[in-house]
Amino acid sequence: MLESFHSRRADVIGALRDLVGFGEAIGARSLAERIRSELVQKLEEDRFHLVVVGEFNHGKSTFVNALLGKPVLPSGVTPTTAVIHHLEYAPEARAEVVYTSGKRAPVPFEEVRSFTVGGEKAAHGGGHEGAHGAAGEGHEEVKHLEVYYPADLLKERVVLVDTPGVNDLSLQRADITYSYIPRSDAVLFLLDAGQPLKESERVFLQEKLLGQSRDKIIFVVTKRDIWDEDEEAEALSYIRGELARLVKVPVVFPVSAERSLEGKVELSGMPELLGHLTTFLAEERGRILLDNALGEGLGGAQLLRKGLDARRRAVQMTQEELSRRIDLLEKDLAGQTRTIEERRSGIREEVAAIRAWVKRDLERFVDDVGRQLPKIIDEAKADEVKVHLGAFLEKTLTEWAQSETKEIADALEALAEKTIALVREDARDVARRLGDTLGMDLRAPNVEVDTFRYDVGVFALLTIGVGVMFTNALLGGLLTLAAPVLAIYVRDKVEAETRKKAKELAPEALKEAATRIGPKLDEMIQEFASRLDAWVVTAGEELHREVIEVLKSARDDRSKAQPGNEQALVDCDKQAEALGGVLSRLESLRSSLWTPAAAAPPPEVPTPAVPGLLGE
Repeated sequence: MLESFHSRRADVIGALRDLVGFGEAIGARSLAERIRSELVQKLEEDRFHLVVVGEFNHGKSTFVNALLGKPVLPSGVTPTTAVIHHLEYAPEARAEVVYTSGKRAPVPFEEVRSFTVGGEKAAHGGGHEGAHGAAGEGHEEVKHLEVYYPADLLKERVVLVDTPGVNDLSLQRADITYSYIPRSDAVLFLLDAGQPLKESERVFLQEKLLGQSRDKIIFVVTKRDIWDEDEEAEALSYIRGELARLVKVPVVFPVSAERSLEGKVELSGMPELLGHLTTFLAEERGRILLDNALGEGLGGAQLLRKGLDARRRAVQMTQEELSRRIDLLEKDLAGQTRTIEERRSGIREEVAAIRAWVKRDLERFVDDVGRQLPKIIDEAKADEVKVHLGAFLEKTLTEWAQSETKEIADALEALAEKTIALVREDARDVARRLGDTLGMDLRAPNVEVDTFRYDVGVFALLTIGVGVMFTNALLGGLLTLAAPVLAIYVRDKVEAETRKKAKELAPEALKEAATRIGPKLDEMIQEFASRLDAWVVTAGEELHREVIEVLKSARDDRSKAQPGNEQALVDCDKQAEALGGVLSRLESLRSSLWTPAAAAPPPEVPTPAVPGLLGE
């Protein structure tokens, strides 16, 4: 299935490359470059990302080793010494440790299985820099370990992300929950055959995972070899029934990674899981990826059609008339720049207001909780204070952050929607003026958000809305910053001293967390505003620039004593026919994505030759 997907992807890339060549041939170089860089190159570089999640001691590393076909990763490490592993294909096995600073250092591959954060191998083994950096260079925090390996699964352009196991999934690292999982193509959620679906796993599924990944979770029950045939049927029936309370149609596969690694693959359940996984990636995730790219390509082709129409009209104008029209368009663009600046000013004003009330809300939250803490501490038992105070503060901050980030996301989404509506109205005015200047019918361009981008970003308003994604992105960043500060507890203190210490530490911890997350909130709001601002500029100028670029190319051709009007018009006709062929090919490819394979039409639609494009 993945081989079939890669073949279809190659067909899509080929059609988009033809579109790039066509744009260059008619002089629409900027548009051609955007299609090349934002569609073709991204499709060429894209990978399927699988994230493996599960509690400690569920056989997660053994399972990943079974996927790879050999015991590559360490097993038996403790939750506090484990590190995230990124596994990608390479003809030769190698590994690198990646630090949060961005710095990288090679790790001898034979030491990958003994690499752990804080462990002897991580810090000193083999002379490489480990979790704490080289001697004398201070301590550096490890972000993840990148492992390159010639496994068949990875060869299919799959990236495996093995996350550290924890004793309780609620303690899972925030960047895994809010960063890795939303960007994944599939989540392999591991359950233990000996203790399936613990309460902590239910809570994690309900509160952290289902909201952002419901359609891509595959449940894997490890250690199936502890069951006999009757026990397996009964256990799987129970597991599916319990999961059905959370997921409408749970996908469950029992596996024995140990059997697979011992060579008893047919008894392991791994072939069945891999078969489903490859079909899911190719059909469910892959088709959407290609469909989005083809949709953007068709939008680019429509812009090129407008450019070709402008070129045809330019051929029929005198050199002086053509220069006069270009001058008029450039003056109109200067006027449009003022309109764009008005839109940008409106964005800045509204974003400033959002930043102000977010800062105020955070200050009020810290003050309110700080006032309530002494009473809460006095009413709790000393042991409860020591064990649960940090968790209570983190939960309180998380609940506030969830509510606050939703308000922020709603406000930014409303701002974006209003801005899009205004820019679309501006585009209609632009099309009317350009049509008058060129003496042709120009319909307003379809002003899309994140034009020529098929990846999901914070601007995917027209499909799923910004709210959920932006809230998750914010929350992940906030908790990553705040969690270490809030993990406070006091050991070996008498009750009175415990309470006294808690009353001193808790408000300070909360204030320190606020000083860290306040700038993070502000930074992410500003980042959203910057992207919206950049989009306004791009969308507002796009039609002007594309038409002017094509007209200037026509004028340059004429000044270089290119073919006369009659031949130039013949060339325009051939180019129009060629563009029609590219459009038909894109449409055919898009249609075949959703047609059963047996009935799918041939992917190739011949594209007529274009003067200056295909070597004629």
